[in-house]
Amino acid sequence: MASSTSRRPRSEERSEFEERVVHVNRCAKVVKGGRRFSFSALVIVGDRKGRVGYAMGKAGEVADAIRKASEQAKRNIMFVPMRDHTLSHEVIGRYAGAQVLLRPASEGTGVIAGGGCRTVLELAGVRDVLAKSLGSKNHFNVVKATVDAIGQLRTKDQIDALRRN
Repeated sequence: MASSTSRRPRSEERSEFEERVVHVNRCAKVVKGGRRFSFSALVIVGDRKGRVGYAMGKAGEVADAIRKASEQAKRNIMFVPMRDHTLSHEVIGRYAGAQVLLRPASEGTGVIAGGGCRTVLELAGVRDVLAKSLGSKNHFNVVKATVDAIGQLRTKDQIDALRRN
């Protein structure tokens, strides 16, 4: 088998995105010979400069599920509008039973958030924010509610442009 000189080994590949596994779920299917297990992984990727993405991958092995989710998350990148290192205004994101309240904070506050919400905000590059997860504690729903809240954010220029029209 001839090796290609253009491909680098996996250990040398460097991505501009940092990735974090938020949750791994094991699912069992009962069949004639016993139980068959499958796994799903929720992964968040971000560059800490205003870009973040998330995805869920499913496979028979944990490593494969994480790899699939990571690849998909890199295709689902979104931009996070920020003012300095915080959010431009307060916003509430909703998805299914989960609600996430995001509130801008003064410099030096840090990321006051928990679970999947914290991971999304940190990987997006938000340094000062107050967040509260309301309702469902389901990891996937909390992450989607956080992304919904980020999608509602507008910069001052965007709001000015809307008012002029």
